[in-house]
Amino acid sequence: MDKIKFVIVGSGWRSLYYVRIAKALPSQFELCAMLCRTEDKAKKMAGDYNIYTTTSIEECRKMNPDFAVVAVNKADIAKVSMEWMDYGITVLCETPAAQDAETLRKLWMLHKAGKKLVVAEQYTKYPMYDAMIKALGTGIIGEPDCINISLAHDYHASSLIRAFLNQKADVGFAVRAKTYEFPTVETLSRYERFTDGRISNKKRTVATFEFSDGKVAFYDFDSEQYRSPIRKNYVKVQGCRGEMKDDTFYYLDENYRDSVARLVTADRFISVEDDNPNLSNVREIVKIELCQNAKNSLMYEAVFGECRLSQDETAIARIMAETAKYAKDENKEYMDIELRGALQDAYTAIMLDKAVKCQDVITSETQPWQCE
Repeated sequence: MDKIKFVIVGSGWRSLYYVRIAKALPSQFELCAMLCRTEDKAKKMAGDYNIYTTTSIEECRKMNPDFAVVAVNKADIAKVSMEWMDYGITVLCETPAAQDAETLRKLWMLHKAGKKLVVAEQYTKYPMYDAMIKALGTGIIGEPDCINISLAHDYHASSLIRAFLNQKADVGFAVRAKTYEFPTVETLSRYERFTDGRISNKKRTVATFEFSDGKVAFYDFDSEQYRSPIRKNYVKVQGCRGEMKDDTFYYLDENYRDSVARLVTADRFISVEDDNPNLSNVREIVKIELCQNAKNSLMYEAVFGECRLSQDETAIARIMAETAKYAKDENKEYMDIELRGALQDAYTAIMLDKAVKCQDVITSETQPWQCE
């Protein structure tokens, strides 16, 4: 197979995930260039990460990449994505696709007009979450109808809720939400570890989503949760025959006897020479099996083999591979469904924010990606 060629537009924190993926999988991905806004930034990124950088959009276009990764700040993601789509290049943009409903609708119209946009909504492609979703899909707890989730924020949480509850993007909802602040000892930022006991107020948002299909989601997320060792993730999904609590399933077997099954993970830990404490140790998932009644069923196996990628990077690499196929006019129907979901997730985040601000129930409105 030919290498998948791509360029990165932007040079921030998220752009470096794509750099690491390209370096971990050199036989599959070729990073042609990183487009930076200034010469100084271009020189710094080239020196720090041993990659080719440029400040020329035209130079990037002439490289004929399979797609362009747009990893700029959230306020500019939609605008820059539309610019690159206008160049006739498939775009893989970071999340959210846009921060207002009108722009989300514009992106959908561009898609309908033949432009190619993929949103890097990666959480359902994490090895562990992917395995959970596949296990739920076996019907082990019956049809999922209720979820308590504290895994990710806003649009990421929305994508997981839909996947865990087996919902399409066309399901409407009403949401009530509130944000609280609590003093919390800081532990990790994106770039450094704190051990001086500093305390600051951190936001925690709780919300209830009632969906038009009768299903319910209880959302709970703390702003420290992604990295803090003292703020842990959890998820519970209930169906008529049982529930999934994190990696364990409590359910009724075919004879209505209570049973227990577990997702068992084979992983490995890799030490990396990196001053960033978030990157110095990589946990790579090798395989996940559902252990049920003395029988093991494979739910996940390393997509790219053992290649030193974290769950987040593995998920993004999977989307990159899908995007390259889409750029060649493959799997169009699947990518259409994926875009509908990503736009709905961004819209859900907007409605959640409105519910927090108005302290009242907000009801979603039907959007064009839900009904076409």
